Amino acid sequence: MQIDLVSLIVDEYDPAIAFFTEVLGFELVEDSPSLTNDGRVKRWVVVRPPKAQTGILLARADGERQSKAVGDQTAGRVGFFLQVDDFEASYQRMLRAGVTFVGEPRTESYGKVVVFQDISGNRWDLLGSA
Repeated sequence: MQIDLVSLIVDEYDPAIAFFTEVLGFELVEDSPSLTNDGRVKRWVVVRPPKAQTGILLARADGERQSKAVGDQTAGRVGFFLQVDDFEASYQRMLRAGVTFVGEPRTESYGKVVVFQDISGNRWDLLGSA
């Protein structure tokens, strides 16, 4: 058993795809036309870190309730955790790409960590070995 996908509500597909693939280095696994339960056009968009099993389904907000959740899916808490092999290289690459960081990198008992915001404002931990 494994978790295959986690949904992340976004404003629009293409800017979110660009952020996850060009800035974070994820792979675009799927971008297929689809339909909502009531027959409206949407896309099925999945991104995934290289070699990872779990992916993120980028789901465009549908309606006012979902639009309010964009950027606040975990009520301001860090809700997503990106483990990288080379913390410093990833951090520097993300800085150059204009990613917003909340605070400075620090070393904890479990390794290096810094909080960053995705394209919508959701908080993530960037994690690496100590």
